[in-house]
Amino acid sequence: MRNFFPFLPSFPARGSSIPPLALAAGPGAVCGISACLALTGLVAPASLPAIVAPIGASSVLVFAVPASPLAKPRAVIMGNTLSAAVGVLVSLVVSQPMLAAGLAVGLAIFVMSVTRSLHPPGGAAALTAVLMHPSTTGLETAFLFPLVPVGVNSVVLVCTGMLFHRFSGHSYPHHAVPVSPQTETAAGLLHEDILAALQKTGETFDIEIEDLERLLVLAEAHKKERLPT
Repeated sequence: MRNFFPFLPSFPARGSSIPPLALAAGPGAVCGISACLALTGLVAPASLPAIVAPIGASSVLVFAVPASPLAKPRAVIMGNTLSAAVGVLVSLVVSQPMLAAGLAVGLAIFVMSVTRSLHPPGGAAALTAVLMHPSTTGLETAFLFPLVPVGVNSVVLVCTGMLFHRFSGHSYPHHAVPVSPQTETAAGLLHEDILAALQKTGETFDIEIEDLERLLVLAEAHKKERLPT
């Protein structure tokens, strides 16, 4: 296949292996999605589904990359719920579907950024609210949608993730191991140097600065072990 499509990446990538957590994330997602369906189904009215598609994307973050800032419980619950609320409000105000869809996702990103709850599936939650247009079955149903099923789904998924990661050996919510701000790396870098470099890029990276510092320290330790003294 790669002879015909050389631009395709090899799997797994050269020099890497599949991390154990990636293999365990599948069963974790099974438990999370099943719990969402079962528990939300007990309280969701007949006019609303027991689960929404964005929860599938949330489960990837919660179970496969729990260390990501985008997978924090705050991000999952607030990001999904607030975004769904934005989608509902937009669908009530804007009747043109194409405009409503774009506006809902754009406003959801803004709201999540302001509330420090950025969660990519939140954009899908906002879009789902527009596409489903729950207000067609009544305003009560429309205003309930962000809470049931979206909010309940998110809470159940987070709780299942916490339980799952107690057995997976990973912390969730993730707690980065901080490095002392005064500690220099082997390259002579301080915490403030790394922070300044991140700010100069003007980009948002999916990693905590404490995790980045720890990676640099571990890489330098591995370099010392690899090179002869």
